Parts: sequence; structure tokens; C-alpha cells
Amino acid sequence: MGESIDEIRVVVGAGKTINNPGWIHTNEHELNLLKPEDWEARFAEESITAILAEHVWEHLTFEEGVRAARICRRFLLPGGWIRCAVPDGYFQNKEYQQLVKAGRAGNADNPAASHKIVYNYQSFTRMFEEAGFLVKLLEYCDENGHFHYVDWDPLDGFIYRSRRFDHRNQSGELKSVSLIVDAVKPF
Repeated sequence: MGESIDEIRVVVGAGKTINNPGWIHTNEHELNLLKPEDWEARFAEESITAILAEHVWEHLTFEEGVRAARICRRFLLPGGWIRCAVPDGYFQNKEYQQLVKAGRAGNADNPAASHKIVYNYQSFTRMFEEAGFLVKLLEYCDENGHFHYVDWDPLDGFIYRSRRFDHRNQSGELKSVSLIVDAVKPF
């Protein structure tokens, strides 16, 4: 993957966080994943090298997730990728699952209250494959709750809520994880 000075790299749903220097940080009111006209107003088709979405896709239904991925695919260069992290439905921690579950009643100020789906590695992979991507799993739990990890370069998209960077995991015990993938647009 790597980085070039001319590359366009976009963070969707950045919130107030700017932890990917050199990337274009956007929020829903500027660049809505489900509105192709937002993308068309800002980017040419096949002009973006990478898109980063950390804990955004769970706010869409599965069908909306496929639609959003297809829109992103239009604007990615061949070989470009979406690095995407969502809560992991197979992480075996009751408090975590209670916090991230879909349809949870809660405070409107809590972003988790608008979760529409909790993915596992199979459903998340299937969602991106339906949109035409090749999927590489970076961090995930399997059906038995075992955590799997492959080394990934944060310069290709920094995910704070990860095994390596989340402050809650610094004691050596996994207390919070994300399901993280690179969804790559084929050449």
C-alpha cells in the first residue's frame, strides 16, 4: 500500500478526531456515505487511494452498508482500499456487547445508541464482497471468541480502537477490540 504525496486519502465519520495527518477528514454532513452526489461534488471517479472509516459502518443497515461500499468503490482507484473498523460481534465480553448492541435504547449523545447492526467477520466480509471488494481481515474474533491479528501499517489508515493503539488494551489484556478489514478494489 504505502503513501505518495499526490494520493487522496479520506476519513469518513472523523468526528473531532484528526489522527491521520495528510488525510481529508470529513463528517456525515459534508460527505454522506449514502449520497453519491456528495462524493461527486468533491471527487472524480477512481481518484481516491484510501478511505478510512472507524466505527461508522455499524450505523448503517447491512443493505445500506453494501450501498455505501459500492459508492466508495466508484471513487477508489483500482487497488485502492477502505480500511474499516466496527464493533466485533464475536468479542466475548458482556459489557462490551451490551454497549455496542444494535437498537439499544440510550442517550442520544451516545453514538452507540444509533447502531443498526453488529457485524462478525463473516457478515462484514460478505457485505464488502457483495459490493465487489476483496477483503483482508486485519483484526477480528472468531466464533469461539479467539482474537486474530495480522500486522498492519497505521500509515495506511490509523485505527485507534485496535489491539495495538486503544489505551484500554495497554495492560496486555484485551478489554476492547474492533473488527478491522481492508476492503480492496480489484484491478
